[in-house]
Amino acid sequence: MATTVVGQPLSRVDARRKVTGTARYAAEHRIEGLLYGVIVNGTVARGTVSRIAVDAALGHPGVLRVLTDFSALRLAHPVDRIAFYGQPIAVVVAETLEAATHGASLVEATYERQDAVTDFDAPGIPSQTPADEPDYSRGDPTGALASAPVKVDLELTSARENHNPIELPSTIARWQDGRLTLWDKSQWAQGAARTVAGALGIAVGDVRVHNEFLGGGFGSGIQTYDHVMLTAFAAREVGRPVKVVLTRRQFYYGTGFRPASRHRMALGSTAAGRVSALVYEVRIENARYRTYTDGLTDLPKFLYGAPNTRTAYRVTPVDVHSPASMRGPGVALGNFALETAMDQLAHELALDPVELRLRNEPTQDEVTQLPFSTRKLRECYETGARRFGWSRRHAKPGSRTDGDLLIGMGMATASYHNNRRDSSARARIHADGTAEVFAATADMGPGTTTSVMQVAADALGLPASAVTFRLGDSSYPTAPLHAAACTMASVGSAAHTTCNALRAEFIRRAVADSNSPLHGANPADVQVRDGYLETSDARDSYGDILRRAGLPSLDITGNWGPGDADSKISTYGYGAVFAEVSVDPLLGLVRIRRIFAAYDVGRVISPKLAHSQAIGGMVGGIGMALLEGTVTDHRDGRIVNASLADYLVPVNADVPELNAAFINTEDPQADPIGVKGLGEITIVGVAPAIGNAVFNATGKRLTDLPIRPEALL
Repeated sequence: MATTVVGQPLSRVDARRKVTGTARYAAEHRIEGLLYGVIVNGTVARGTVSRIAVDAALGHPGVLRVLTDFSALRLAHPVDRIAFYGQPIAVVVAETLEAATHGASLVEATYERQDAVTDFDAPGIPSQTPADEPDYSRGDPTGALASAPVKVDLELTSARENHNPIELPSTIARWQDGRLTLWDKSQWAQGAARTVAGALGIAVGDVRVHNEFLGGGFGSGIQTYDHVMLTAFAAREVGRPVKVVLTRRQFYYGTGFRPASRHRMALGSTAAGRVSALVYEVRIENARYRTYTDGLTDLPKFLYGAPNTRTAYRVTPVDVHSPASMRGPGVALGNFALETAMDQLAHELALDPVELRLRNEPTQDEVTQLPFSTRKLRECYETGARRFGWSRRHAKPGSRTDGDLLIGMGMATASYHNNRRDSSARARIHADGTAEVFAATADMGPGTTTSVMQVAADALGLPASAVTFRLGDSSYPTAPLHAAACTMASVGSAAHTTCNALRAEFIRRAVADSNSPLHGANPADVQVRDGYLETSDARDSYGDILRRAGLPSLDITGNWGPGDADSKISTYGYGAVFAEVSVDPLLGLVRIRRIFAAYDVGRVISPKLAHSQAIGGMVGGIGMALLEGTVTDHRDGRIVNASLADYLVPVNADVPELNAAFINTEDPQADPIGVKGLGEITIVGVAPAIGNAVFNATGKRLTDLPIRPEALL
């Protein structure tokens, strides 16, 4: 079918609803008989609750119940003891939010404290090798590093980061006839349904989750946290619907975070700039009650194909909440270590950083020994360097100034695995010629509602205005988590496959129907445009086919999955990120002047939304590089800066000029619509590009994130 909708720079189809306030987020649904719940958080990092006084709270006007016994629930952590600061110890349920909030402040707990360690750098804390991240080695990395003519060996660190989307974690729970309905800020409605059902000991089929609109997620809504289960539990206990919305401070305690990390990155190179050895050792903080890992070692062992490579991943369990995915999980930090070391290596070799990377382009994936599906990284370097003006960079650090400011340029490579997962969709065409497509995915901001509609419209041969993509309901056909940059490749491919099958069914009916103008035509000769099925001399319509059959609509459910493709090809997205900064040497202040990135992410379905995704990821990368860091008081595990007044995130003044371009390419070996994930890769490479620009401006190699002014004084 000729493409007419895919590739158009459409505005979001739900934009008007969002800006006019008619889009309802989880906490905004009006449920009859609604009560309000407020969670009471524990104030020790490890121990047990020996006594909890609730009489004062129960005596407050409007307070109906104070729930403290969670032994009937199966949660990710133990319910009979405190495993981390902020762990829920009670839920106050009241007629109003004000009553519940004040009632929660009246609950008093006494603890039997145990010695707790919340600092994963504390001496004597053993680290572990996680089962899903075994040590990796190829060649002789120790010998190759020792004999390399040029070496770089860096120690790097990153602070913990917390999610800060605009919408707070919110849940409404309602029970009817033994079945549970949740309105929840979740990035995975079906995953939430399974988790809640398991926690409550009920059938998954008895839980339905709605999540049509999300006010940002960035990974904070992938897992289903305590507040969701406690809301459902409270609603069952009191016999009425209950709403719980975490405060911003509770958000820091009640959900996961990007874990703090410690890295050693060592590179050995020939004098000609060929990386001959790579040793990468990394350690992250973890909870005692559950092991969390992400892809920190992925890019170091893959990106440049060093023949002698070793990686070692360790986790250090302490008394904290479990970490979780945050945009570019793991990969963004592993890439920071790699790209910082590559920039230092380029400096030692007196090579242009782009040229060094070009000299180390592999011909295949050296980890899997598989061919690349597409790898247009060279084009990314060339396009990015040309459009950014990389040729104007001064090679000697500290040699370019603007008045009293030092000016620097830096760059870094970006990459992310092209995740595709099994997915399903239902497509329906109505007699009025409009169509609907259904899948249980979500849209936390990238524009999934719009981009999947575009794919479906082309597959059905309909204009964009005639197609609606419906999501945000766990009862819809199966979809993977809305994360890991897998939604478009997975759900989009399922929609494409299903809509193609539905179009083919209409063609089959038309050519077989003696009353159709297309009767007897070869199905292969039938094209569909604007809802009309056409050959060179006849045409029919979706609506007429349905009316002749006496049907109000016709629908088909289809499935798509990557199968064994990953055993045959190595499929990644790629990018080259370029940054220019100014540094005030008297104050140590780093300011972003501009960032430009070029990406190879396969077919771009919606250019306007893709560009928005790219600059959004850059903003997150600016936060990682210069601002964001969670501070913990290790005496008790309390997060000191658990508010937007104290936890720094980028604002408009921090983001003067961001831009991105996309290499014209498709990846048909990966999925039928030729796309590669975009959401995660756009934060990868930003922090090291900024750090490398700071080095170019000052000559100081900074290896700790975020970059603090005092490090430059």
